Amino acid sequence: MKKIDDKAFMKMALDLAVKGRGFTSPNPMVGAVVVKDGIVVGSGYHEAVGKAHAEVNAIKDAGNSAKGATLYVTLEPCNHHGRTPPCTEKIKDAGIRRVVVAMKDPNLDVKGGGIDYLKRQGIDISSGLYEDRAKRLNEAYIKYVKTKRPFVIIKCAATLDGRIATRTGDSRWVSGEESRMFVHRLRHTVDAIMVGIDTVKKDNPRLTTRIEGMKGQDPIRIILDTHLSISKDAKILHLDSDSDTIIATGASASKDRKAAIEKKGVRILESSVKDGLIDLDILIESLGGLGITSLLIEGGSRVIASSLSARIVNKVIFFYAPRILGGDDGVPICAGAGPELMSESIPLKDINVRRFGDDVMIEGYIDTCSQEL
Repeated sequence: MKKIDDKAFMKMALDLAVKGRGFTSPNPMVGAVVVKDGIVVGSGYHEAVGKAHAEVNAIKDAGNSAKGATLYVTLEPCNHHGRTPPCTEKIKDAGIRRVVVAMKDPNLDVKGGGIDYLKRQGIDISSGLYEDRAKRLNEAYIKYVKTKRPFVIIKCAATLDGRIATRTGDSRWVSGEESRMFVHRLRHTVDAIMVGIDTVKKDNPRLTTRIEGMKGQDPIRIILDTHLSISKDAKILHLDSDSDTIIATGASASKDRKAAIEKKGVRILESSVKDGLIDLDILIESLGGLGITSLLIEGGSRVIASSLSARIVNKVIFFYAPRILGGDDGVPICAGAGPELMSESIPLKDINVRRFGDDVMIEGYIDTCSQEL
């Protein structure tokens, strides 16, 4: 009998899962492959929220060949009725003989249900193959189902001497075109993007997704504006976009001002204020309550510093461009007081370094937040 290479087929399933990136939230990305006698007879992935799950697509693709076959799937099959019927019943009815799962579903409402059900049906089950890779793929989903708070990423672009803008606020462009293209793909993958009001005033950004060759998903735009000082002419208040704009503001903002902005279709979210700024820990809790599973923070320097200080950040993505301003009067990555000792700095783990043109991207995870995953 031909030896079956479980690893190769699970890698195929993981590669398929990635195709759903940006379209499945709040659901996870999942890929599946049906294999019979060492040959792939069906494959599929979860294409978008509300559409069929990966297992269903793969079994449908396999047709009658699914009987007696092995199913490789990157996440434990669901065993409950949601937007779609349980995948476990589809697996049983198709006559699948064996199921190989990369990771169990961390959702406490369904944890273990799919695997336990399939075992009771006499189906051979094994799990844990490429579990770490599967968890990394769905890090936002895991964080959200465990904590009901979004997975938070900080992104910034800086010169080699750590400045994100000159003393005049000019930041176009610190990084190169390839880096900026990557950031737009990153925006496509997250539920929401957040900046402070100073960034809106200086850069007047749209915070939309622009990807050549495809229609990317615009993230929900969140503006931190304690005193609701945003200009009525700001681009972000006049967008043709399928996603929403939310302004987080303090209780002191005038009711008339709030009403005028809400007439533009923008949501006002009154939030707690701490030391004159929006309390980010409380805000993150509120965003989780709105169903936001992932958040990309793009600045500015005060927002980045406040986010790190509030310990809400899970991941950082820093782009360093081969430029040097050569002075101490530019805008730093973080604004405000830092720790007195190097031992009090924020450690990162699982570091990844990539090149985008001449830029260097350093990606890492905040060690203090790793237990959430």
